[in-house]
Amino acid sequence: MEFFLSPKFYLPILYICGGILINGIVHRIIARFFQTKQSAILKNSHNYKKTSTVVTLIQSIIRYVIAIIVILLILSVYGVDVTSIIAGLGIVGAVAGLAFQDTLKDFLAGIFIIVENQYTVGDTVEIGGFTGEVTYLGLKTTRIKDYKGAVKILANHYITEVINYSMNDSLAIVEVQVSYEDDLNKIEKTLCKIATEQRDQIPNITGDIEVQGITSLDASGIIYRVTAPTKSMEQYGVERALRKEIKLAFDKANIRIPYPQVEVHNE
Repeated sequence: MEFFLSPKFYLPILYICGGILINGIVHRIIARFFQTKQSAILKNSHNYKKTSTVVTLIQSIIRYVIAIIVILLILSVYGVDVTSIIAGLGIVGAVAGLAFQDTLKDFLAGIFIIVENQYTVGDTVEIGGFTGEVTYLGLKTTRIKDYKGAVKILANHYITEVINYSMNDSLAIVEVQVSYEDDLNKIEKTLCKIATEQRDQIPNITGDIEVQGITSLDASGIIYRVTAPTKSMEQYGVERALRKEIKLAFDKANIRIPYPQVEVHNE
């Protein structure tokens, strides 16, 4: 009976229960703190994934810190010299830090990549001249797959410069050449009609199609430029669709697109 009433029995239980309770409270506070931000960006998967990753990371760190503190408190109840353990952990940590400097650098770099929102899984990025889609983002490494299927694995602390193509909308640019002999008013009217009709017909266009007018007087024809904002990295498909619609409309309106011709004379 005396053992059950002694501190060696009930204090460890209190410490464990207290640690579980504190961990649950802190986790709820963190979840509620980020819940408002997440609810405001549900439609933005890039920011949503980043916020979720940060929440999970913070909760994991807090869980381990609380667990270590509870273990040390329990050991102190049984008369273990906790100060010597802490000092020993400091020495071990210093040795491990020297032995795993690159790994620690990777972890820190991974945390900064996530917190600073440099990129996340699904983004199209260019790192060190290699362009592709981020398929994996961890605290130690990042994996990028290009359009050919090649995968490049990078240690996070080597990633110093990143070009992220997924943060903003892309721009489709189509330049079309017409003959000097054709009526410019007719050409512009046809292009404006295409811009109006295809705004909601071509997938992945996010804004108005603009006819920017003549951009160059080439040796063999006049060059018009048409642009359209698109979803990230969808500009190439939109450009192909626009070229097709322009060609069909020009054929219908008898507007000629110049092409090289060779004249052969028989003497």
